[in-house]
Amino acid sequence: MADLRAFLKELQDGGETVHVEDQVSEEFDVAGVLKALDGRVVVFHRTKEHPIPVVGGLCGTRERLSRSIRATPDDLITRLGAAIDEPRKPQIVSDGPVLEHRGPPDLRLIPILTHYEKDAGRYITSGAVYARNDEEDVENVSIHRFQVLDDSHMAIRIVPRHLYRICQMARERGRKTLDISVSIGLHPATLLAASSPVAFGISHFDVANSLLDNELRLVKCPNVDAYAPSDAELVVEGRIRLDKNVPEGPFTDLTGTYDIQRMQPLVDVVGIFHRENYIYQALLPAGSEHRLLMGVPQEVRIWRYVKAVLPTAKAVNMTLGGCGWLHCVVSVEKFRDGDAKNVLMAVFAANPSIKHAVVVDSDIDVTDMRQVEWALATRFRGDTGLLVIPNVRSSSLDPTADQELELGCKVGIDATRPFSKPKEKFEPARTKMNPGVEHILRKILGTQ
Repeated sequence: MADLRAFLKELQDGGETVHVEDQVSEEFDVAGVLKALDGRVVVFHRTKEHPIPVVGGLCGTRERLSRSIRATPDDLITRLGAAIDEPRKPQIVSDGPVLEHRGPPDLRLIPILTHYEKDAGRYITSGAVYARNDEEDVENVSIHRFQVLDDSHMAIRIVPRHLYRICQMARERGRKTLDISVSIGLHPATLLAASSPVAFGISHFDVANSLLDNELRLVKCPNVDAYAPSDAELVVEGRIRLDKNVPEGPFTDLTGTYDIQRMQPLVDVVGIFHRENYIYQALLPAGSEHRLLMGVPQEVRIWRYVKAVLPTAKAVNMTLGGCGWLHCVVSVEKFRDGDAKNVLMAVFAANPSIKHAVVVDSDIDVTDMRQVEWALATRFRGDTGLLVIPNVRSSSLDPTADQELELGCKVGIDATRPFSKPKEKFEPARTKMNPGVEHILRKILGTQ
């Protein structure tokens, strides 16, 4: 099986999980533990409010995310890109574990968390939303945040991408609502697929099925015209009100700062079904898991844009320090001065949300920020290597931008060696040790 439980068991068997048996509150306490142990997999056996396990951090490291799709960190982007290029329709089945229990449409029964002190309330943060437009044969799966308003209503944050377009298509046909399923408690591969930029109309469930080697199964939801993974832990059935918006936010997003309040669509909750003894999957806003799921899929698109400009590009990294969204580092083997600036423009074209991009030489590890900063210190010169693009489309999450109009400033940095000076001037000095010294170091470092 390729579900959350199977992957969690693999991690538990390997001693990679932290277990919290003390009862902690869903209001701030669970989020506080996840923040303190960011990157670790944490299992809460129950909360003060509900006798339901909560797990967070499954996708909290690049290595763990890679392992979930049977890849290494070095070929993670390649594996994900292949699945995006060759999506596979999952089988639709009549029954599955997620249909074991059908409860009332009451959000009070679910251990939904309050994460930060100024958040507007309880938020679902790991829900994969399925929606479709039958007339155009269009499906979409994407992760959205939901603010709980009362026991049967939520506000959904929708940015102008695929789900937004499906809502617009439904409005144009005179529809007042759009059926959705919100699947919670999914295998990391499904979350990674749901976070990936694919062409409009391609279902992210098809990408997930490709990543899972055709093991994904879908079930039809009982109360809405939507599908959900048969082995999800929990599914909330809802209808987006296309004619009614409500205040949503503030909410702590990727940057770790509070996103502004906006008018967003109301969602009517019409059903809830789940596995017996289900596990609620938490996702800490602004944590490593959040930033990796946002950033890694974007690396696929950036990689393709960059390779089209400079085929000798080596690696790309949406950095955790840049919130997985605002900073990108690319390493290249350039042919001539000027190549790096072309790469910078390709990066900004690939993902308009990127605020700062850095291009380094191929000898710099893009995942090691100490090396990247060293390249900035020794190979970047401000009057020749700086690219500034003012008053351009930016991320609504950037606190320095006009968050309503999504206008800001982009900065590109060419931190590659100039060809006008000898290469030797920019090479790091190296020591030379005889075998005796190497033997001593192995003993000290415990590698012998």
